[in-house]
Amino acid sequence: MHWRTRLLLAAVCGVAVASVYAGQPVLGAMGGDLGVPADSLGWFVAAGQLGYLAGLVLLVPLGDMLDRRRLIAAHLALVAAGTAVTAVAPGAWAAFSGLAAAGVFAVVVQTAVAYTASISPPAERGRNLGVVTSGVVIGILGARIVAGVLADVWGWRSIYLVLAVLAGVLALLGLTSLPADARTDTARYGQVLRSLGGLFVQPVFLSRGLIAFFLFASFGTLWSGMALPLAGAPWHLSEARIGLFGAAGLAGALGAARSGRWGDAGHARLVTGTALALLVASWAAIGQLPWSLPLLVLGVILLDFAVQAVHVGNQHTLTTAYPDRTSTTIGAYMVFYSLGSALGAAATTALFDAVGWVGPTVLGATLALCALATWAVAPRMAGRAVRRPRLAQAEKV
Repeated sequence: MHWRTRLLLAAVCGVAVASVYAGQPVLGAMGGDLGVPADSLGWFVAAGQLGYLAGLVLLVPLGDMLDRRRLIAAHLALVAAGTAVTAVAPGAWAAFSGLAAAGVFAVVVQTAVAYTASISPPAERGRNLGVVTSGVVIGILGARIVAGVLADVWGWRSIYLVLAVLAGVLALLGLTSLPADARTDTARYGQVLRSLGGLFVQPVFLSRGLIAFFLFASFGTLWSGMALPLAGAPWHLSEARIGLFGAAGLAGALGAARSGRWGDAGHARLVTGTALALLVASWAAIGQLPWSLPLLVLGVILLDFAVQAVHVGNQHTLTTAYPDRTSTTIGAYMVFYSLGSALGAAATTALFDAVGWVGPTVLGATLALCALATWAVAPRMAGRAVRRPRLAQAEKV
């Protein structure tokens, strides 16, 4: 896999996922312009996440049937359309519609990840996944920095206009630069969807999916709610300064870029457990936001390091376990991601409005503990699943 291909796929992931998350540092400005009350601001992010959920179920499995190069180009073009609608939205429902549409087709990220896994040699799969999924991290966190600056200079609408242009350009580059990826699978769409549903009873898949649900709910709790207390007393930070906290998260997440290589070396489970323990610890520092910005920065770095390490490890484990249906597997796995992110985004703003920053802090820490507990019991789930077929076979004998 040539480094230019990895770079292009990382850019695709970054721009697509930014269309879902770029509004987080400017929720207050969006709500004020479009007439959305403070306790409902999280729905600007949740709308994109719910659209993403629909795309995961309905669109990502197409990657196991069709040329992924054409899917990547088409989905990017539709992301561009959704962000353009958001940029010119005259009211809240138009913005919600544009964000939901962009979210549906932002699942191009999973098509790109599945494409990466399918064309990578087994010994390099983790490394390539680490590089490509770093684009997701840059998109989620780097977009906050750029979004804050753009919002200060030209207003929040400029963020979505820039994303529309970038997605359109990448659609053309993907169509002309990526190698063709014609599918030889003759399975029909209905069969692929049924195989997606069947994954949810597989212990390896289910345990990794539940970890992702709690992981990204905790992640969404921080990043969808943090802008509100930072904009208020005692900090009174501008959108640009709030966006700069994305640099701390970016540093933490990119620090976990080697997690794919650790997976290649057979240490995926150990890395996941260690990272989840760091996720729990990060909330002790994040909870100090009302009194200490340096501790908040430390917590952000730890949280994003943990999230990236676990996410890459999960995808490495699942694409290794199900190599013949990578798109379907990644799409089904990301259902947990989307549900968790939507939960965190919607709950954190409501909790902050009700009880202040202590509410999101307790929620984020609890979700992190749930992820760690799921990791701890996962081997037992797999063990029971292995024993059941053996017992059934013994009874037949």
